[in-house]
Amino acid sequence: MTTQKKIPIIDAHHHIWNLVDIPWLHGPIQPRIFGDYTSMRRDYPVEEYLQDLSNSGVVKSVYVQANWATDKALEEVQWVQSISEKFDFPHAIVGYADLSSPDCARLLDAQMKCKNMRGVRQQLHWHENPQYRFMPQPDLMKSPIWQKGLAEVQARELVFDLQVFSSQMADCVDIANAFPNIKFVLSHAGMQEDDHPETVARWREGMEKLSSCKNVYSKLSGLGTFSHRCDSSLWQPIVSDTVKMFGANRCLFGTNFPIEKLWTSYGAMIQVIRDCIGDLSFEDQSAILHDTAAEIYRI
Repeated sequence: MTTQKKIPIIDAHHHIWNLVDIPWLHGPIQPRIFGDYTSMRRDYPVEEYLQDLSNSGVVKSVYVQANWATDKALEEVQWVQSISEKFDFPHAIVGYADLSSPDCARLLDAQMKCKNMRGVRQQLHWHENPQYRFMPQPDLMKSPIWQKGLAEVQARELVFDLQVFSSQMADCVDIANAFPNIKFVLSHAGMQEDDHPETVARWREGMEKLSSCKNVYSKLSGLGTFSHRCDSSLWQPIVSDTVKMFGANRCLFGTNFPIEKLWTSYGAMIQVIRDCIGDLSFEDQSAILHDTAAEIYRI
């Protein structure tokens, strides 16, 4: 095992929020991938996030959109920017934009007036299991109208955070090849929903195809989302396979907090990822924990 120096960490995927702005946290509890989220139906301010990460070695972070009301996509980025200016966290912002909207370009321009704006996430994931489904269709990315919006992302040199299941990855390869100047960051290492052999085989097949696209990166985040657990035995196969396919210089780590706070602590997650990559070289560990995210999100 490589002797671990204390590599500074960038948390490349986390959220903070005001409860009032997020519709899915209101009303009756709905079936979600991450289970019962009753304890999250409250503000999760940056002060609490900073307390959670204390003594973890995290030195910078990337905020990823938290599904505010869609008509508040600009306000979300502006609010996070104001938090950053006050607390010096987070250091980069991935906002939301509906790429199918005729207003997409105007929204992106307005968001980019916030100096920490670095990318866009529009969650595209579709699954045959309705509980796992976010989009009503699996192939929105094939729409010419949606691709016109993606061209606006490319023109502004923004990152696109890609969230899909393995059944959608072949289409993602086509998109990545069609937009070679976009850095696509795959959320949650492709969301392997369970460890059944058939599921793992489909996930590996899709990940192999995506890894052939040099402008696609994989985020080692949300690895407990389906099992609601945080331990090395669960994460290790996904981490090892992903790093083998993409290479450490195209992998980056994120906590997905506070979602993962439903079943674990921030410190436990940091220790588990360190354990999972402990046999890699110091350079590869640095890439996963810090350097890749620093490059992609320019922080």
